[in-house]
Amino acid sequence: MAWRTTSARSRIVGWMLLLLGAALTVPTFGITIVWQAELDRQIDAKLLSEADKLRAFARTSRDPYTGERFTSGAALLTGFMAVHRPEHNAAFFSVVDGRADRRSPGPAPARLDRDPAIVALMARTSDTRLRTLDSPAGKVRYGVVPVQMAGDNADTRLVLLSFRDHELRQERHMARLLLLSGCFALVLAGLASWLVAGRVLAPIRLVRQTAERISETDLSQRLPVRGSDDVAALAETFNHMLDRLSGAFTAQRRFLDEVAHELRTPITVLRGHLELAEEGPGSLHGQTRTLLIDELDRMRRIVDDLLLLARAERPDFLAPGRTSLTDLVVDTAAKAQALGPRHWTVAEVADVSVRLDGQRVTQALMQLAANAVSHTREGDSIEIGSRLWRGRVLLWVADTGPGVAPEDREQIFQCFYQAGTAVPGRAATGIGLGLALVREIAQAHDGVARVEEAAGGGARFVIDLPALDPTTEGTLCEQDPDSRGRGTHRILRRKRPAP
Repeated sequence: MAWRTTSARSRIVGWMLLLLGAALTVPTFGITIVWQAELDRQIDAKLLSEADKLRAFARTSRDPYTGERFTSGAALLTGFMAVHRPEHNAAFFSVVDGRADRRSPGPAPARLDRDPAIVALMARTSDTRLRTLDSPAGKVRYGVVPVQMAGDNADTRLVLLSFRDHELRQERHMARLLLLSGCFALVLAGLASWLVAGRVLAPIRLVRQTAERISETDLSQRLPVRGSDDVAALAETFNHMLDRLSGAFTAQRRFLDEVAHELRTPITVLRGHLELAEEGPGSLHGQTRTLLIDELDRMRRIVDDLLLLARAERPDFLAPGRTSLTDLVVDTAAKAQALGPRHWTVAEVADVSVRLDGQRVTQALMQLAANAVSHTREGDSIEIGSRLWRGRVLLWVADTGPGVAPEDREQIFQCFYQAGTAVPGRAATGIGLGLALVREIAQAHDGVARVEEAAGGGARFVIDLPALDPTTEGTLCEQDPDSRGRGTHRILRRKRPAP
């Protein structure tokens, strides 16, 4: 039987993968964030160090061509960039009076000194704070160091650049490697947890399978008890429960058999003596004897109905097999004609065979037919039919009687419930067990029984069952137009192609 919800094994594996994924993802992203923060700190420290080097160079260095101190800021920056080369993924360039003047030698990820917007931004910067800008090479961390020389009125400044995204390439590569290895570990952990969960849950699956076999056959199945863990204790407890259930069912079966024997025997004896009693001065009056025999027959039917209701909960209540709906409905209509002089008709027949207990379903339809007879008068119409509709089998008995009141339709299938819709002038018969039997037979087939208003008035009792393994049989049942009101029908068989 396929589970309609997520299995325990899948939930266990899902939670394991979720926890492992969180255990791998959170540290990976945490380490990446820490790496980025540390790299930003190192980049800022390098830029500040380059600014300190420029200040030291300005105090101690001289022009290599004249041997004198630098007289202009532009010359100072040119000499500094010639002596101090930037580190990897870094670059310097000078800005003099709003235009790029010189740049540090060596390759750079991007020539920002050629971008007029960036050069203008550097010329406008009035403080030495470190900032970040976007460039074709990604995020760039930069700082601007103004240079002012005595006697030089030019606006001179040194721009220090560090290409942050290029510095992060190695860290990002390591993060991707960590994520890929984490995904591979998740796959291995998922396979391992699936196998482990399967071994752990195997005894529980055995309990479920045994319970399914018990519900379909008998109570003789037992679970093997291995080991002394919680699963073994569960199996032992389950076996004890089965022992108690088996004992209860055995006691119930014995009780029902004894009750049936004890009740049927005196009823049979009384009925036999009443039938043998001769009419005479000292004997029972014929009308009285007939009344007593009828009452004994009614008591016997009540006993049989009670026994059948009690057996409805037993696993062997049904004996399902492949059944032709055509034969079932036609045979039931033929048998029902003996229940009373009514206009019996077969309205519609499903031309399929399905898997169900034909005897029990026939018993339910006969009960519905008897109920229809008891709520109609001579000459009223009663129809029997079946239909295959959206994967369901619908069997019904409809009559032209007084119908069932809406407030009674929910309770009418309960034991001992009798709706107040009897035919006027006729005493109610039975004690309210017939429709309860119909409901039990329908529910045993995983179906339902319901009552609704018939199209032409009256009541329409429907048995709604699942259509298990439907196959077309090639037969049709049609109502004979000349037989309406006489309760006859004819079977039409379609010719099959020659083999």
